[in-house]
Amino acid sequence: MNEKILFVDDEPAVLEGYKRVLYKDFHPDTATGGEEAIATVTQSGPYAVVVSDMRMPGMDGVQLLSRLREISPDTVRVVLTGFADMQSAIDAVNEGRIFRFLTKPCEARVLKLALNACLLQYQLVTAEKELLENTLMGSIKVLTDVLSLANPAAFGRSKRIAQYVQHMVAELHLQSPWKYEVAAMLSQLGCVALESELIDAAYGGKKLTPEEQKRFDAHPTLARDLLSNVPRLEGIGWIIGQQRVGATPAENHIPEDVRIGAAVLHVAIAFDDLRIRGLSDAEAVAALRRNPKLDASIVGVLATLRPLACEQTPRAVHISDLAAGMVLQEEIRTKTGLLLVGKGQEVTYPLMVRLRNHHARRAIADKVLVLVPCAQP
Repeated sequence: MNEKILFVDDEPAVLEGYKRVLYKDFHPDTATGGEEAIATVTQSGPYAVVVSDMRMPGMDGVQLLSRLREISPDTVRVVLTGFADMQSAIDAVNEGRIFRFLTKPCEARVLKLALNACLLQYQLVTAEKELLENTLMGSIKVLTDVLSLANPAAFGRSKRIAQYVQHMVAELHLQSPWKYEVAAMLSQLGCVALESELIDAAYGGKKLTPEEQKRFDAHPTLARDLLSNVPRLEGIGWIIGQQRVGATPAENHIPEDVRIGAAVLHVAIAFDDLRIRGLSDAEAVAALRRNPKLDASIVGVLATLRPLACEQTPRAVHISDLAAGMVLQEEIRTKTGLLLVGKGQEVTYPLMVRLRNHHARRAIADKVLVLVPCAQP
C-alpha cells in the first residue's frame, strides 16, 4: 500500500518537529509552502495523505488543498488550523473536501491516529478504483472478445477508435482514462444486431439506402441501452449513444467528464471515417478542423498522433503459429467468402481458437499476413 505522506508548512522548524514526532511510525516528506507542495506532488506523487497548515503566505491551505483535489483526487487531505482559523477550516472542508482537520498544537497521539485513519481511507478509495479499473476492465475484455468473434469488422474498427481515444486522453491529461477507453472499445457493440454485409458497406464508405442508413445509425442507441443496465457503466453507455453527435449544450444535467467523453469519441469516429475514405492523418485532421461542430482543442491533439515507434515488416505466419498481440494485415475469409476477421484486428486468444478450428476443417488458407509486435522476435 502507498504510505507516502506529505506535510506542508511555511516554517521549516515546524516540519522538522513533525519528523521528530513521527519518525518511529511514519517517514513523511515535507514542503515549505503551497507552490513547493504542488511541485512535489506533481514530481514525486501520488501521495496517500497531504497534511497542510492553514495560514501560509502566498497559497494558503484552502487554495492548496483545492488544487490537490484537482491534480491528485485520490489523495486524502488534512488541514491543521488554530482556533482563530475556524472559518477558514470550514471553507477548506467545503472547497477541498477535507477528510480531517486538526487543531494546533496537535498531540502526537492524535496526529498518529489521524494519519492511520487517513491511510485506511486511501486504501479504501484506491481499492475501489482498482476494482473498477481491473476487475471491470477484465469483464469488458471478455465482452470485446465476444464482439471480435461475432462481428470482426466492428471489433477491428473499435480497436482503431480506441487507439485514437487513448492518444487523445493522454494528451489532454484526462482523469480516469479507463472510462474513455472502455467507451471506445464498446462503441461498436450495437453492430452485433446488423448483418455483416451492411457493416462492410457502411465501414467501406459505400452509399446506403435510406432504410439501411436508418438501421446503421441506430447501433449507438442499441449499445447505450444494453450498457444502461450494467452498474457503473451508465455514463459510458451515454457516451457511446452520443458518438455521432457529441454532447449538446442543452444537456446540462450530464456530468462534465461524460460530456468530454462524448466529444472525444465523436472526434475519434469522425477521424476514422475520413481515414476509411483514404485520407492521410494530416488530411483528416485538417478536414476535422474545418468542422465547426467538433471541439477544436480535441481535434488538435490528433495532430501529434504517431505510428508505432519501431519498424514492423508484414510476414506470412501459419495459422497454428499465430500468437496474441499480432496484428492481421489482411482480412480472413472462408473459402465460401464468409468474413471471419477484418484487416487491422489484433489477434486474441479466442480468435486464435476460432481460426484454428476453421483451419482444421480446411475452411481457410494455411497462412495469413501479420505484423509481429516489436517485443517479439
